Amino acid sequence: MKKNILLGTLFSLISLSILAQETTPKPKLIVGIVVDQMRQEYFYKFSENYSEGGFKRLLRDGFEMKNGHYNYIPTYTGPGHASVYTGTTPATHGIIGNNWYVRSLNKSIYCAEDSTVTNVGGTPMSGEISPRNLLTTTITDELRFASNKRSKVVAVAIKDRGASLPGGHLGDAYWYDSNNGEFMTSTYYYEELPKWVKNFNAKKQVEKYLSQTWEPLLPMGKYINSIDDNNDFEAPFIGKDSPTFPYDLAKLKEDNGGYGMIAATPFGNSLTLDFAYAAIEGENLGKGEESDFLAVSFSSPDYIGHRFGPTSKELEDNYIRLDREMEKFLNFLDETYGEDNYLIFLSADHGVADIATYMQSENVPAGNLNVGYILGQLRGYTSQVYGEGDWILNGSNDQIFLNHRLARDKGVNILDMQNDLANFLLRFNGIKEVYTAHAMRNTNFALDRPHLLQMGYNHKASGDLLMILEPAWLTGGARGTSHGTGFTYDTHVPILFYGWGVKSGSSTRYATVTDIAPTVSMLLNIRLPNGATGQPIRELFD
Repeated sequence: MKKNILLGTLFSLISLSILAQETTPKPKLIVGIVVDQMRQEYFYKFSENYSEGGFKRLLRDGFEMKNGHYNYIPTYTGPGHASVYTGTTPATHGIIGNNWYVRSLNKSIYCAEDSTVTNVGGTPMSGEISPRNLLTTTITDELRFASNKRSKVVAVAIKDRGASLPGGHLGDAYWYDSNNGEFMTSTYYYEELPKWVKNFNAKKQVEKYLSQTWEPLLPMGKYINSIDDNNDFEAPFIGKDSPTFPYDLAKLKEDNGGYGMIAATPFGNSLTLDFAYAAIEGENLGKGEESDFLAVSFSSPDYIGHRFGPTSKELEDNYIRLDREMEKFLNFLDETYGEDNYLIFLSADHGVADIATYMQSENVPAGNLNVGYILGQLRGYTSQVYGEGDWILNGSNDQIFLNHRLARDKGVNILDMQNDLANFLLRFNGIKEVYTAHAMRNTNFALDRPHLLQMGYNHKASGDLLMILEPAWLTGGARGTSHGTGFTYDTHVPILFYGWGVKSGSSTRYATVTDIAPTVSMLLNIRLPNGATGQPIRELFD
């Protein structure tokens, strides 16, 4: 009898536990954070100078997939943001670059451009922006659908593509206008700026930041994980002879983009968070019955990284400062919602390569590819072999677009031409592999770099020839660096979840950024984005 009573009690407790889990309210706020150009290693490389309450808190109390990667080429900002929020790759969501050539228009288009809309706030040249080029739904869209649009979505970034793509088709997006120093939107979203945005812009926060001098936050002796401040690899601001601290922003801004200069300093992160705080208050995010979503993209690390590179003291200072900003942000979320009532995911839109000339100085094979020279050689070769004509329509994003109409008129087999030119391109130092459009369409590549290319290949929009450079090779100049490849320095990024419903821990299992949106869907029990190909991160559910 006692045994039956004990079993009955046990089953009742289990049932109550399951019921409690099923009826646990959803988080008041989901915060998606994308740090533009953040390598995964930055969590650890600069950690001795981090506070206990910023990145270290996220790592200590959150769940990290330490082996998280991008699973396609090219690794650029537009495709990165789109992939994080759609749960799929450019082959499906359609954002195949920041810009890409459109054969039917004979011109390149921008990933977030939309000529049917105009600016709201800001200036006209920054206003033709929307998510219309994004072909699938986002996790933010699905949250809105799941609540019959009662959930609010607000996306914030300095870069317009860092806001409009995460905001999805149904959310609001605001970005920074470097022409007048204000946050703005477009008529895709509103006919007039909300009052809280006008109030924020009226404060002229950017003036305060650009009147400062950017100096190291800590004594220079603590910056032990970066090379000498004065070197030949980093690109100085206009008006300075060397890429060295300090930076008098008031003196430098006129020759370095005016209001746009803030993007190339850590104060761009501060300004972004200032606006995020205003958005939370202005939209009363997380104060209703439904979960709301705040998408924040920190654009400044990308501008700093391109100019100064991943081994610079400027980049190290950026992450030390961003860590302090993150600590303040987490404390704010604690005070506003309670520690267990918000869910954060943090990732990056891509990594970054080391500066090629720096790698060469350390005897590591590297180089800079002269794309203009190679295109000139290619045009000369095609005219010699196939006859005079404009055979090369465009060369961009490590792709070559051939003139199909001219090939038909001259009776040239385009497939044979693709193969011939692929072999021709392999003659040049720095080009490792070349794949044809025919191969992308007719071969199922399951592994390695051709698979990554295929996941970024769009049948309607991609080129005839797709090049992969040698490791550590870039298409830039002698100073500064870039990204875009399928090598680990560009693909290996943070994937971290923190807060509501997330246990602490880590895993070294291979995961991809396209797993983020499906994971959020499963945590919230809402529909997957309609093009999602990623899988939920099972460790969060074990």
